[in-house]
Amino acid sequence: MAELPAFNHTSLESIADISNTVRATFHTHKTRSVSYRLTQLRKLYWGLKDNEDALLEACKRDLGKSSFETYLTEVGWCENDIIFMCNNLEKWVKDEAAPDIPLLNKALSPRIRKEPLGCVLIIGAYNFPVQLSLGPLIGAIAAGCTAILKPSENAPAAAAVMEMIIRKSLDQSAYRVVQGAIPESTALLDQKWDKIFYTGNMNVGKIIAKKAAETLTPVTLELGGRNPAIITKNADARLAARRLLWAKLLNAGQVCVSQNYILVDKEILPAFIAEMKKAMDEFYPQGAKASPDYGRIVNERQFLRLKKMLDESQGKILLGGAMDEKEKFLEPTVIQVDNVTDSLMVDESFGPLIPIYPVNNLDEAIRLANEVHATPLGIYPFGNKQETTRILAETRSGGASVNDGFFHASIPTLAFGGVGESGQGSYRGKASFDCFTHRRSVTTTPGWMESLLNVRYPPYAGKLRQFQRMSNLSPNFDRDGKVERNLATYILTLGGGSFTGAVKRYLFVAILALAVKQYQLRQSRS
Repeated sequence: MAELPAFNHTSLESIADISNTVRATFHTHKTRSVSYRLTQLRKLYWGLKDNEDALLEACKRDLGKSSFETYLTEVGWCENDIIFMCNNLEKWVKDEAAPDIPLLNKALSPRIRKEPLGCVLIIGAYNFPVQLSLGPLIGAIAAGCTAILKPSENAPAAAAVMEMIIRKSLDQSAYRVVQGAIPESTALLDQKWDKIFYTGNMNVGKIIAKKAAETLTPVTLELGGRNPAIITKNADARLAARRLLWAKLLNAGQVCVSQNYILVDKEILPAFIAEMKKAMDEFYPQGAKASPDYGRIVNERQFLRLKKMLDESQGKILLGGAMDEKEKFLEPTVIQVDNVTDSLMVDESFGPLIPIYPVNNLDEAIRLANEVHATPLGIYPFGNKQETTRILAETRSGGASVNDGFFHASIPTLAFGGVGESGQGSYRGKASFDCFTHRRSVTTTPGWMESLLNVRYPPYAGKLRQFQRMSNLSPNFDRDGKVERNLATYILTLGGGSFTGAVKRYLFVAILALAVKQYQLRQSRS
């Protein structure tokens, strides 16, 4: 068993000084160097690699999480993220040629520079304490920012190990960890930041957004939501049961993006329930409590919250229901409910509770999904292509996995984020770099253009028509919004409708003509 460092709160009196140090370091501009960023990322990689055992043990103590789950969703995830960043950073930081620039303005070399936002605050969460803390930090380092990380105090062992790794691996003038709870978080929010990145619940997200608004500080909020899964009568009951059950078994259901409830067509409900029972027996042949692969609820407060939700439900328990407060064990529990006001429907459970709501048809399922929570973090439709396409078209969510439980959120290089009440902004992969980067538009006006710019200088008499000839675009639609087809343009562009479209079609015709000519030559020789 790895020996772990102690978790100690950071002195409240020191927080302002720590923040000022990190901010001052940004203004030295040393973090802008790509070489510096890569060195920090590489050192962090080896800090994680050298302390894998400590991180595995920490997540076991905090959440009862198996070593497999911790490596899969925490340690290995972050190590691979760093390597991905290092392999791509030099490409991402290069200036981009600005798109859609009129010919007249191309001489000014319009381009997009990638600038670090500045000094950022990252507030992590307890359910995936390593990934949800270090993932944003990796993006901030890659972007050239300085940062302070505030891990969740509800996963103290992981927080302490991360502080040790960061202290030993990273430049302490640029990257620091502040430990603590509400007082320390409040002290941090009283400082000036160039961005705040928060992962957690909606209520705290509102507090952070309100505080950030006082100084017009941009925020990324990764929140939760009452995420629906919808199972139509044409779905594969076995696949739906296995995949959605897994989504609520991982980390004992403490996953913000897992389904909060399942809307099941009544026609397939008996088969779905039967397959859920089969999958449960297959995954945990000796029961969930005896399995080394099943986690525990993070603390007593969260355990009692979940117990209260289950006790107050008017639904019928179909599977599971066992609990042990001393061990903070809550068995995966399937409950059939019949009212959207049920305790299991009105709040995000964030645990292994699986309410099932039978519906008559897809119309009812879509209506209920929009009624319960219009902008969840994820949505999980199961059915044929026509049905799942309709569900995506008539709902909103931060992300979606068709015929699966949050697979989209398990791809490390796919942008992840919420919408509306489930959050704002996204990260992971290149999106993590973009999250902490300002896209700065830049032009350079050459001296020889001065005569062309004369139209902008007063006096303006007689210059309006000249400016209109230079800049006005002609619409291709009438007053009713209908597109007008110009026959001459249509013929000249071969139906392409634009210069680019015409070039592509003329190239195609030329290649086709060349191929025909070569074929004819071969035929004449044979």
